[in-house]
This record gives sequence, C-alpha cells and structure tokens, in this order.
Amino acid sequence: MDSSIFDKAQSILTNRRMKAVSENEHRISEVNKKIPQIREINEVLFNTGKELISIISNGRGKDVTDKIQQLKQYNLGAQAMSRKILAEHGYPEDYLDIHYTCPICSDTGYNGSKFCDCLRSLCGKLAADELNKNSQLRLSSFESFSLSYYSGENYQAMKKILEYTMQYASTFSPDSKSILMFGQTGLGKTHLSLAIANKVLEKGYSVIYDSAINILRNIEKEHFSYEHSSEMIDLVMNTDLLILDDMGTEYESQFYNATIYNIINTRLNCGKPSIISTNLDLAGIARRYDKRVVSRIVSMYSCLEFKGDDVRLQIRKNNI
Repeated sequence: MDSSIFDKAQSILTNRRMKAVSENEHRISEVNKKIPQIREINEVLFNTGKELISIISNGRGKDVTDKIQQLKQYNLGAQAMSRKILAEHGYPEDYLDIHYTCPICSDTGYNGSKFCDCLRSLCGKLAADELNKNSQLRLSSFESFSLSYYSGENYQAMKKILEYTMQYASTFSPDSKSILMFGQTGLGKTHLSLAIANKVLEKGYSVIYDSAINILRNIEKEHFSYEHSSEMIDLVMNTDLLILDDMGTEYESQFYNATIYNIINTRLNCGKPSIISTNLDLAGIARRYDKRVVSRIVSMYSCLEFKGDDVRLQIRKNNI
C-alpha cells in the first residue's frame, strides 16, 4: 500500500473520528441543559468510571473482579434508564452514543490487529482518484452528447445506446452488468463511458478509468519489478467500476492477453461491473484474443454496437 495514500486515508479517518466525538459532546451538552435527570445520570456514570479505573489500578484478586462486575451492572442499569428518559422526551434512544462513520472500527481503521475494510476501501478510492487525476473524466457528460451527428438507422441505434447508458449510470450499483462498447473510431464510445464514470463517481463509488495499454503497462511494470508489487492489479480488481478504454490498441503479447482475460474473468466471478470500449468488432476481438475472452464478453456483457460516421471528422469539417 502506497505510504502517501495510507497516510491520507488515516488523516481522513482521524478527522471523521474527531468530528463524531465533537458532535457527541455537543449532543451531551444540549441534553444536559434540557433534561436534568440525564445530567445527573451522566455525572454518576462519569464518577463510576473513575472509580473503576481506581479499582483496576490499586486492587487485586477476586474482590476486585466482583467490584468491577458490580460497577458494570450498575452502569448498564444507568445507561438503560438514560435511554428510557431520552425516548420519553422525544429523542432517539442512542442520541448520546458516539455515531462513527464506521461502527466496526470506530473510525480507527483497525479491526482488532487487522486493517478494517473501511480503511482498505478508502485507500482504494484515493488511489483510484490519483490514477484518474490526469484523465479527461470531467470533459464529457450525457448533456454534451449530441445525436445530431447521426442519421437514419444510425440515429435510432445511437438514441437507444444513449438512453441505455443514461439509465445504467442513474441506477448503477456494484451489481450492475458489464458493458462492451464496440464500433469504429470517433463514434462516442469514450464520451459515453466518461459520462457514466462521472455519474458513478457522483454516487460515491470508486471508478478506475484509463486506456487498456496504460493499465496493462502499469501492471506489467509492477509484476516484473524487483518488489513484484501487486498494487495496480489489486486496484483494477477491487474498484467498483473499471473502464478499459481502447482495448485492442495494446501491443500483442502473451502477458497482456493473459492479463486481459484474468481481469475480465475475475471481475465477472466477483460480480464487479466493467466497461470495455474497443474499435474492434466481435470478429476482430475473436481474432485478437483467446476464445475464452470472447465467450465471457458475449455471454455476460451488454454488447452495444456504435454506428455512424466519425463525429470528430464531422466536427472538424464543420469548423473549417
């Protein structure tokens, strides 16, 4: 795990924890002013807490164990009384509890001696954000996608694709289906995949977007490095949505082909959605990749064929 990413994640968790404690102190102060009985119970709990520390520090043997157990039972009774009084005054029973973002680790990042899942997830999202920092994620949206460059049957086909991708983005979940976008260059595959990425990011999910060649090169570099790191492949496998742009433009090699299959197969087996865009048609994919890749894509992906004339060329001609 990259140390700078880890440190940033820890800082975020620390701020979450401090915010939760501060909000709790504010609620305690509020309730103490409005409900004197609660204030009295809180004072009793505070004093028994000090007494408990004193017993543990100075006592020994069975007598100490019995006293500790008695104090614990007393505290539980006082807490139950406090919850009842809160409810009677229209407050939630847990109003005076500390509400951490992650109830498993109390925003510490550790579940026992291991990293909590919330820390791992946060590190993954931060690493994905770093990876996407230099991409064109913010340059494309559904609103800026124009159907005016398509006509006839192509218009109808692209209208359906636009509607499908908009629906996909608006209802995205980690269980969403994977998508293959294929067709000639300049027909809007990258534009719509970026538009989906933006909507999914707005929902708070993690997204990795990059060209297939860049992702494969990074995986290859780590795989054959002295440290034999797996950071990149772990990010690719675990992100909520993976978008592989321009698959088929990468250099043909046994390692790349095996890695492509591994990514597609593993994410499908884990139920994680991916979006692949390529200028190859289905026959081209079959010629280029192992038949297992084609089988998995055709049987498990929603295959969207982009049709029409190169939009970029049309825009260039119109601007001349």
